[in-house]
Amino acid sequence: MRRLLATTLCLIAIAIGGSGRAGPDAVLWERWLAHDPHAMREVDHGAWEGFLVRYVRIGPDNIHRVAYGEVTPADREALDAYLGRLSSTAISQYSRAEQLAYWINLYNALVVKMVLEHYPIASIRDIGAGSGPLHGPFDAPLIEVEGHALSLNDIQNRILRPIWRDPRILYVLSCAALGCPNLQPVPFTRDQLDRQLSEAAMAYANDRRCIRIEDRDLVVSSLFRWYREDFGGSDEAVIHHLMGFAAPRLAMKLQGHDRIAGDVFDWRLNDATL
Repeated sequence: MRRLLATTLCLIAIAIGGSGRAGPDAVLWERWLAHDPHAMREVDHGAWEGFLVRYVRIGPDNIHRVAYGEVTPADREALDAYLGRLSSTAISQYSRAEQLAYWINLYNALVVKMVLEHYPIASIRDIGAGSGPLHGPFDAPLIEVEGHALSLNDIQNRILRPIWRDPRILYVLSCAALGCPNLQPVPFTRDQLDRQLSEAAMAYANDRRCIRIEDRDLVVSSLFRWYREDFGGSDEAVIHHLMGFAAPRLAMKLQGHDRIAGDVFDWRLNDATL
């Protein structure tokens, strides 16, 4: 019955994919352009690494799930303390690369903290449901940095996307849904960023959550509809982008397509205990 329900949800998503609206626009928050190109200081993400090592589980389907139900009170406190340190960091005084790692880790840690505060839930979209547009999971202010309250959408769509303009960033932001790119089991660091971004893009591009070819129709993750402009703005551009990260056999199959038939996304929680 569960499999039938999941299949039905996917088919609904495919049917509405072409007509659904896009996600939030990337609108620059200029205040966060400040940085120090000569800064050598680093942000310590050791506590976040410890959490990821203990609670991210990689399944046989290569989906990374989080054992929310196993998180101890001590590790919740450690996560809160880590986020407190990020909140008190004057990130505008750091280098661009250090800032990018900071914002990615902050986003992912905030998502995990939010789920833990409401767990058990079936989906992150259950958080704040019915309480208005400024109180949903992605629009609610969750943390203050340098005197500014920030939501997940602020970090993604007003800082990360417009400043760096790198579509690979969308492969490393995990929204706690099974359809999302995986939450990586290690933090992002400035020295490894380029490799980490590309590896995450390749992992998602070669996963059925991202690309399915069914009865000669190309179906992709809804990520590519929501952020279509980041991937080139057209079906052809999205396909070309995906070919750059697809394994050779999949890339060959993509060559035979010039349009996307629909999109699909699984919003169920990425819970390791289910």
